Amino acid sequence: MEYKKIIPCLSLDNPIEEALFYNDAGADEIAFFDSSCAREDIDKNIATIKEITGQVDVPLVACGGVRRLEDIKKLLYAGASKVCMKSAPLEDINIVKEASDRFGAERIIVTIDLSECENPVEYGKELKKAGAGELLLIHNNKVDNYIELVKKIRNDVGLPVIASTYSTDPTEISDMLKTTNAETISLYNLKQHDVMEIKQECKAVGIPVNLFDSSLSFDAFKLNSDGLIPVIVQHYKTSEVLMLAYMNKEAFEKTIKTGRMTYYSRSRKTLWTKGETSGHYQFVKALTIDCDNDTILAKVSQIGPACHTGSPTCFFTDLVRKEYNDTNPLKVFKEEYDIIVNRRDNPKEGSYTNYLFDKGIDKMLKKLGEEATEIVIAAKNPDAEEIKYEIADFMYHLMVVMVERGVSWDEVIKELADRR
Repeated sequence: MEYKKIIPCLSLDNPIEEALFYNDAGADEIAFFDSSCAREDIDKNIATIKEITGQVDVPLVACGGVRRLEDIKKLLYAGASKVCMKSAPLEDINIVKEASDRFGAERIIVTIDLSECENPVEYGKELKKAGAGELLLIHNNKVDNYIELVKKIRNDVGLPVIASTYSTDPTEISDMLKTTNAETISLYNLKQHDVMEIKQECKAVGIPVNLFDSSLSFDAFKLNSDGLIPVIVQHYKTSEVLMLAYMNKEAFEKTIKTGRMTYYSRSRKTLWTKGETSGHYQFVKALTIDCDNDTILAKVSQIGPACHTGSPTCFFTDLVRKEYNDTNPLKVFKEEYDIIVNRRDNPKEGSYTNYLFDKGIDKMLKKLGEEATEIVIAAKNPDAEEIKYEIADFMYHLMVVMVERGVSWDEVIKELADRR
C-alpha cells in the first residue's frame, strides 16, 4: 500500500534533539531547511546533517542553499536521502537533469513558490521533463487558492507533490492531505508535533498512513491468571533487555495507537504510559509474540534510563555468574574508535596515536597503505595467524583516518546496510 507521508521541518535552534524526537514520534521523513544557506555556504550544515543521519532511522531531506551539482553531492554524501532546491533551477533548469542523471530522480525535489510562480503547472511540467522526482509547493499562507493549485499541479503535472502547511491542528492537516491528494504534507511551523495524533486523524477520514497495525488482536493472546500478558522490553539497537511489564487489552491498544509503550500496573490497578512522569518514554519499534501467544517481545527506543533507580536496565543485580566471552565485534570497533577520539581530544605524551595526529593525514595514509600491503603479503602465507595481526593493525590505522576525517562506524555500517 502507498502511504501518505508526514514530514516535519526541524528547528534550527536544536535540530539534532528534534530529529531524535521525530525519529521516535512517527515521522515518515524529516526536513532540514536552512534559508540562510541562500546567502552563505551549505558547508556550515554538513556536520549537523551527518550527526542527524548518523542517529536517526527516518530519511532526511536537505533543503536550502543548493547552487551547484557539487552542493547536491555534499548533502547526499553527508547522509541526506533527498535534496530539495528552489533558486538554482530557476536560473538554469539543466541542474535538475544533471542531478537526476547522476543521483537518480527519486532523490531530487524542486520547490515551486506558488506566491511567486506565474504558471506553476507549466513550470512543473518542465521540471518533470528535466528529471525532478518530486515537487514541494509553498506558500499556503500567502496564496488564497493554494489548495486548488496543489490539486491542479498534482493532477496535470503527474509528479508526486509535497504540500506545506503552518497549521498545528491535526484535523486541518488531514483535511489538506485529503483535499489536495498530495503524496506528502510538510509541517513548517517548527512546533513539535504529535505525528501519531495527526496520523490517527488521517486514518479516521480514510487517508492511508503508516501506523502500527497488529497482525493479531489482543483476543488471540493467551493471558495469565490476572488477564494480563507479560511484555519483555528490549532496546532495539543494542538488544539489551530493559525491563518486564504487563499489558491488558486497553494498554495494548493504546500502545498500538500512540506508538508509546503503555502498560497495566498490577499494584496500582491502572494504565500507565512509560515516561509520562519521568520523560523516559519508550517508543515502539517492533512488537513480536512468542510461539505460544503468551509473551510479547517489545523492541523500543528508550529515552533516558529504563529503571526507576536510574539504571539503564532493571536487570543489574547479579545472582550467579560464570565467565564467558560475550565479545560483540561492533562494540569492539566502537570502543576502539572512542579511545582514538579520546586520545585526539586529550593528548598523551608518548602515545603513538597522538604521534599520527601530530603528523597529519599524509602520515596516516602512508601507514594505512603500508598495513594494506602487509595484509596482501600475509595472505600469501599459509599461516592464518599472521594475517589476523596485519588486519588488526590495518583496522587500527583505518580508524585513525576515520576519526581524522570525521567518519563514524555508524555511518559506514548504515552505508553497508543500504547496499544490501
